[in-house]
Amino acid sequence: MNVAVTGINFLRQAEVAGRLRQLLPADAVMHAEEDTRAYECDGLSAYRQLPMVVALPSNEDQVREVLRACHELKVPVVARGSGTGLSGGALPRGDGVLLSLARMRRILAVDALSRTARVQPGVTNLAISEAAAPYGLFYAPDPSSQIACSIGGNVAENSGGVHCVKYGLTVHNVLRVRAVTIEGESVEFGSEALDSPGLDTLAVLIGSEGMLAVATEITVKLLPKPEIARVILASFDDVEKAGNAVADVIAAGIVPSGLEMMDRPAVRAVEEFVHAGYDLEAVALLLCEADGTREEVEEGIAGMSEVLKRAGATAIRVSGSEAERQKFWAGRKAAFPAVGRISPDYYCIDGTIPRKKLGEILKFITEMEKKYRLRCPNVFHAGDGNLHPLILYDANNADELDRTERFAGEVLEKCVAVGGTITGEHGVGVEKINQMCVQFASGEIERFQGVKRAFDPEGLLNPGKNIPTLHRCAEFGRMRVKGGQLPHPELPRF
Repeated sequence: MNVAVTGINFLRQAEVAGRLRQLLPADAVMHAEEDTRAYECDGLSAYRQLPMVVALPSNEDQVREVLRACHELKVPVVARGSGTGLSGGALPRGDGVLLSLARMRRILAVDALSRTARVQPGVTNLAISEAAAPYGLFYAPDPSSQIACSIGGNVAENSGGVHCVKYGLTVHNVLRVRAVTIEGESVEFGSEALDSPGLDTLAVLIGSEGMLAVATEITVKLLPKPEIARVILASFDDVEKAGNAVADVIAAGIVPSGLEMMDRPAVRAVEEFVHAGYDLEAVALLLCEADGTREEVEEGIAGMSEVLKRAGATAIRVSGSEAERQKFWAGRKAAFPAVGRISPDYYCIDGTIPRKKLGEILKFITEMEKKYRLRCPNVFHAGDGNLHPLILYDANNADELDRTERFAGEVLEKCVAVGGTITGEHGVGVEKINQMCVQFASGEIERFQGVKRAFDPEGLLNPGKNIPTLHRCAEFGRMRVKGGQLPHPELPRF
């Protein structure tokens, strides 16, 4: 297991904890190992580090005071929501403060007239839709972890979900974010109006992984709940046919509310866990949903069914009731825990590719399974080309973890090679920081670093995540020669 072993300076720990106890209640500052152990990792549990100090503010004023104190003390700060992230974005530092926003979980306002909700960052994704439901509204982004993941974390990672093909990612559904800089200054990004003056800094903040500022209040868009929704469960005897069918649906001018794909290993793991009624003989399954008025849904289901038949579907089932629709989706949303039942550990990759490349990527992953001698069930947000291969391994076996990391790296680099990107919704964190060097040229990385310095000149907010240093890229490139060429040849090697 890739457990960090950075030692903690106990004199420094006492200094920082003492300063923060002047600002927060006694139970809101922790530094004993038995208290901080729960914060040593996020959902990417292969990487662990005990934080030096954990702070749990309850309001924006306390966040402001904590950040101001950390800035004065030159202490790194890692903000954390619910800890469900899968890229190590909330991995703490042994010389820093882990700033947990879990106590800031109030829904401040739901405005049915403007169709907005104003919430604190610790509010769970699902809780927003539950608060909006009495008004016939809902919050569209729905990550598989929506019952637990927090809206602050969603903003940090630009989370998506199974319905993002129609309704968009977090960045498309957030109007305004109030946040605090490392100097302790409260700032606002975006506006509750239809537009805001100046540069679009809201889009810069969303997905920045807590590197620019710490969100303390978020205003999201709410949408009218569709009158009805139905889902098609389509079976295929070939993964390439299923991948091509996804592109065919979009090419036909149909915009499904959800379009998901699972291969046979994922289907079988899910069916044993959830009993969703999936076809166990299918090599791949597609879940294609239409929502809206009854007329819109009937037209969408008929159109998608026709496209899927032409694409080679061997069987098509359409949900006959809301209960059956929920049952079909329950299987897909339980894919991660289902896989967790058949392997000691799994490593979830997050890359995005052009939809027409789905078949090619699936074949590539099959080759990687043989090369690295590891199993890899696949679940995809197929509608927008967002992949989630799940590499199965044993974290207690150092060789398996090493092979898993190399497997994941090759898949991410293949995503770049076919015209995609290394992340769709999980972020970069520490997991994909080397692949940033593959995707972006040194000039682009320097510009990213410039944005970081504009918000956080001393690099105290979530350092070492998301944006690699050019030296790191040079060292990573030193180990990778493809086609006789080193990446970033203009950089010195050490």
